[in-house]
Amino acid sequence: QSQLVESGGGLVQPGGSLRLSCAASGSDLDYYTIAWFRQAPGKEREVVSCINSSGGTTTYEGRFTISRDKSTVYLQMNSLKPEDTAVYICAADTLPSYGCSDPRGYDHWGQGTQVTVSS
Repeated sequence: QSQLVESGGGLVQPGGSLRLSCAASGSDLDYYTIAWFRQAPGKEREVVSCINSSGGTTTYEGRFTISRDKSTVYLQMNSLKPEDTAVYICAADTLPSYGCSDPRGYDHWGQGTQVTVSS
């Protein structure tokens, strides 16, 4: 069974950039809508950006850009702020039941990658 694997997180100074990747082991992501969520300690999981199988995107954070190729979805994060600190998690579904921003609509989830923005 395919699994989603995130990478690219780490420690970065305020104003810096990171690029996160989300890949599926054992399959491509062509037919999936992919969303990036983040969850900070004590806070609810929130959507950051999503991209459908046709490449259409919805972004909820203007400093971030989502993109994809056949096998990987990327989240380019620029001008990072301390409040961006969270675990970033990718999710996939062929047709999210509640639209791209609602986590209830996704059947496949990665384990997450930690992003820490601190000086």
